Amino acid sequence: MEDNNQEDFKRELGLLDGTMLVAGSMIGSGIFIVSSDMVRQLGSAGWLIAMWVLTGLITVIAAVSYGELSSMFPKAGGQYVYLKEAYGKLIGFLYGWSFFAVIQTGTIAAVGVAFSKFAAYLFPSFSDKNILYEIGDFKLNAAQIVSIVTIVLLSYINSRGVKNSKILQTVLTVVKILSLAGLIIFGFMAAKAEVWDANWTNAWVSQSMDVTSGSWMPISGTVLISAISAALVGSMFSSVAWEGVTFIAGEIKNPKRNVGLSLFLGTLTVSIIYVLANLMYLAVVPLQDIATAESDRVAVVAANNIFGSIGTYIIAIMIMISTFACNNGLIMAGARVYYTMAKDGVFFKKAAELNKASVPAWSIWVQCLWASALCLTGKYGDLLDFVVIIVLIFYVLTILGIFILRKKMPDAERPYKAFAYPFLPGLYIVVASAICVALLYTKTSTSGWGVLIMLLGIPVYYLTKAKE
Repeated sequence: MEDNNQEDFKRELGLLDGTMLVAGSMIGSGIFIVSSDMVRQLGSAGWLIAMWVLTGLITVIAAVSYGELSSMFPKAGGQYVYLKEAYGKLIGFLYGWSFFAVIQTGTIAAVGVAFSKFAAYLFPSFSDKNILYEIGDFKLNAAQIVSIVTIVLLSYINSRGVKNSKILQTVLTVVKILSLAGLIIFGFMAAKAEVWDANWTNAWVSQSMDVTSGSWMPISGTVLISAISAALVGSMFSSVAWEGVTFIAGEIKNPKRNVGLSLFLGTLTVSIIYVLANLMYLAVVPLQDIATAESDRVAVVAANNIFGSIGTYIIAIMIMISTFACNNGLIMAGARVYYTMAKDGVFFKKAAELNKASVPAWSIWVQCLWASALCLTGKYGDLLDFVVIIVLIFYVLTILGIFILRKKMPDAERPYKAFAYPFLPGLYIVVASAICVALLYTKTSTSGWGVLIMLLGIPVYYLTKAKE
């Protein structure tokens, strides 16, 4: 029955579009901001690069493992479909529920907030310090309005059809990758030997910064483990959302080949860019300055060291393009999940309708509404902790699903098989699970809320079932 519904989508996206959606959804604001906090947690060049390499490795492992699932179920809904097939409707619903409540909308909000943060460089009145309205504890600032306006604008473009959003995505992502590559190249050209040497002198001495005094404390043992997990939140958040291409499989040409291939090419490209960008930071910015960058904007400090005072504006424009493209990809992909859930009867019925342009417009607008509401909660860092733990839990469950489906459907057609199975998928499950446990332990207040919202989906699921 479901497959007939899949035919309503138009297959208009090729391998380049798929790869650009993966890369464009991954590169948002993180790479320009999070290294600052990572250095405060771990305090050394070696540890910083190790975290980015580890993140890159497990991201690529996860992405190539998803290739097997995407070749088995090459249709809209992606990860939601894989989880439902492996574990049944409840887990599928919990993913969709978390995806709507936290994962996709929380990421869209965080990226929108980052857009406004950097737009304020060019237009100071857009700053979050510009309070427009106050009632009780709630303050409405200009940055929140700017974030919401961009989300509404992109939702509108996406509701007009996949062609416009596809062109916007591919063009902006190419611009974004080229400008990041340019920044890295200019950075290495402007590198100072004394900065590089000083940063690498004690490359593996782990220390953590006391934010109030600005002094460093050596760390080891369990404190080091909790610092590693805190640092990984940043690099992990910068490396999520690559699975977005699986949600729009119904609109990709030759999905059995192209979805898996675009997952691999996209995540590999971005992971390499991320490691190079961090090496570039270490070549032009002293470690202390990375840790104390104003509002964590490490890229701005780097650009000022490379280009002088105009560097600030260069980075601000780059990040505005980057976050805009990132949210375009997230908004486009997210709506397809609610569409597929609605087809399965576990989301608002209206979400299962496509408009004249063959896109799930109602889904796009309901996602827009909730993401805009999350912008009003405002804090970038809290939104990250909130999202990362849930994303990781479902990545782990999805990759575990490969093992389950090989038992459940041994004879199913698998045009593409998970690379180095069972070793690499198994390694991913172990590493990502360890990070989840560490996060719950070290960031209980924010991560705990994320998990609580996910678990709230269980009574919701049974209540909706009872209604049926």
